[in-house]
Amino acid sequence: MRLLVCPSGFKESLEAHAAADCIEEGILRVLPNALVRKVPLVDGGEGFARALVTATGGELRHTMVTGPVKTPIPSCYGILGGSGHGPKTAVIEMAAAAGLSLVPRDCRNPCLTTTFGVGQLIAAAMDESAERIIVGCGDSGTSDGGAGMLQALGARLLDSEGNELPRASGGEALVKLADIDFSGLHPRLKQKDVRIEAACNWQNVLCGPNGVAHVYGPQKGATPEQTELLAAALDVYASVAQRKLGFDVSRAPGSGASGGLGTGLLLVGAVLRPRYEVIMEYLNLDGMFEDCDLVFTAEGGIDFQTPRGKIPAEIAMRAKKHQLPVIALAGTIGPGADINYKVGIDAYACILQRPTTLEEAIMEAERLLTDSAECAMRMVVVGRMLGAAPVVTETLEV
Repeated sequence: MRLLVCPSGFKESLEAHAAADCIEEGILRVLPNALVRKVPLVDGGEGFARALVTATGGELRHTMVTGPVKTPIPSCYGILGGSGHGPKTAVIEMAAAAGLSLVPRDCRNPCLTTTFGVGQLIAAAMDESAERIIVGCGDSGTSDGGAGMLQALGARLLDSEGNELPRASGGEALVKLADIDFSGLHPRLKQKDVRIEAACNWQNVLCGPNGVAHVYGPQKGATPEQTELLAAALDVYASVAQRKLGFDVSRAPGSGASGGLGTGLLLVGAVLRPRYEVIMEYLNLDGMFEDCDLVFTAEGGIDFQTPRGKIPAEIAMRAKKHQLPVIALAGTIGPGADINYKVGIDAYACILQRPTTLEEAIMEAERLLTDSAECAMRMVVVGRMLGAAPVVTETLEV
């Protein structure tokens, strides 16, 4: 049997490559001779830079930046290999400077967390003469609209009296925003001699009932009151951004990526692109379905949002073009998960085996995912046995 294993990572517990190893181990417990092809996938979040650096034979650069709670943290960005045939390209994952995993649980207030470190990574890449910068948007712990990033790149955020907003002050400070001064912007951005591309979830918008404050704020620790404060702050930010950009950014595709970082990137001239369009430049996603009988995918959670650009749904839609069955394994099954049947996921299962705390689930993630893959594979084997068994009818004598 030929199986394709292409999971995403499980936030704060398993990166994509580790998840793929676990699923492979579970499969081989049942079918030791199965041919398993592992293609760990990243969606712009954790592991994005490392994945593209590995795919191109590039190098990682390590540096210190200001983290999401304003403390210095070690971070990195990548320089892709093969640049001799094109522009020198750097890759940055915002999660390496402002990811949710970098926010201690007792500090999870997206009104205060900042993307300042993301701007520092972009500046470092420009200072290394990168001509093209790819920013992966995903797994963020922030909702500041990229305001911190703008400040790190030299922009000044001003209130109605012309006073500068405190640096790295988080999304709630945007309630007082009246203007943005770009006169001190990094020279290379002012000269427009670097191309910045953001690999983002095209479905995420900045404002409105489906804006990032309401959809993702609670996941990042926001209370209902903080969620409403963030929504109001991002509305103000959108109106200022509209004056600068000349169009309504509030519901522009990708504007809400990574807590509104997409809007901040637009303000420095970046091009927003669907993340799978960017990834497919380096990974042949469609070609990986050849010579395959069954597809496994996985992610930390499956719910009604999964079809909005999450890896399990993207994989399922592509697999269905090849008429392949798809099984998805998830840390949690959330509201509206059954919508995923419509996008090509044929079966999904939660890896948890009993009521447990989040901390326990994270600690046991490898075992839970491996065991779940084994269980799913045994179900598949039973199905194949039923499919191969002859149909026997009996005539009862009365």
